[in-house]
Amino acid sequence: MRVAMFSTKPYDRRSFEERNAPHGHEITYFEPRLSAQTASLADGFPAVCLFVNDEANAAAIARLAQGGTKLIALRCAGFNNVDLAAAEQHGIAVARVPAYSPHAVAEFTVGLMLSLVRNIHRAYQRTRDNNFALDGLLGFDLHGKTVGVVGTGKIGAIVARILLAGFGCRVLASDPYPDEALVALGVRYGESRAVIAASDLVTLHCPLTPETHHLLDAAGFARMKRGAMVVNTSRGAILDAEAAIEALKSGQLGGLAIDVYEQEADLFFEDLSNEIIQDDTLQRLMMFPNVLVTGHQAFFTREALENIADTTLGNITAFARGEALENAVTAAGTRG
Repeated sequence: MRVAMFSTKPYDRRSFEERNAPHGHEITYFEPRLSAQTASLADGFPAVCLFVNDEANAAAIARLAQGGTKLIALRCAGFNNVDLAAAEQHGIAVARVPAYSPHAVAEFTVGLMLSLVRNIHRAYQRTRDNNFALDGLLGFDLHGKTVGVVGTGKIGAIVARILLAGFGCRVLASDPYPDEALVALGVRYGESRAVIAASDLVTLHCPLTPETHHLLDAAGFARMKRGAMVVNTSRGAILDAEAAIEALKSGQLGGLAIDVYEQEADLFFEDLSNEIIQDDTLQRLMMFPNVLVTGHQAFFTREALENIADTTLGNITAFARGEALENAVTAAGTRG
């Protein structure tokens, strides 16, 4: 198939070109994000390949359909950026990559935890200035602490196992579908707000839905233990950044590490080091010494990129052959 790939970076091109030989698709790489304004780039392409910050809303999908697009192949697990009802209305199939490397995101999450609780990010900056003082870098042991894991799908389950076996944490969890294997290991399930309130550290691994949107808002932070910390490697909009700032200022929130941000679309994956960032909320967040921000990096391993390319290309091949899409996403639910 002819495929228009949006939001392309050099590493996308490398990984897809390396894995495309068995499939033989004709891929054209575009740097711009998909939007209603850029959708015309896909005219004549039966398939488009999108990433997390592409905007496949109703207007964009209508324009894709006008240009002949029949398949949206997401090279990511999340699909909240796609208007699935509009896609169905225009006869466009949608497929995703349900699991590319859950270990990549889980391991990165634990790395953020360790940096946050031991001030590793601050120590790195200090020592580069030849400041080897320890004042202000006091941390705490993860061992014996209560960690709340919100969402125990593939990624959250691995994080829970690492915390249990590797650090000896007490792990609480919330998920509509409890993992019985985790229960057997000692994980205790509860309602998300109760889990958050009882935890010394909360890590977010749930999908973005109307129910999880701003799950951690002003009221959510107020319910937490004073000084508790939060790590978010799932979706930016699960956490209200403005409310987080107020909780950080009051000391209610003891620390925050985020790899995702609600307004990241115009920021993340770009080099803006010579630009004046207009997002005051993000700039304020990064001024706090107990805040660590990374640019949607958790997925970024060699293994993950290979798996993303393989699954995405496989989805496109299955569609081209008229086969059932194992990883289809519809307004009614998902298969993969």
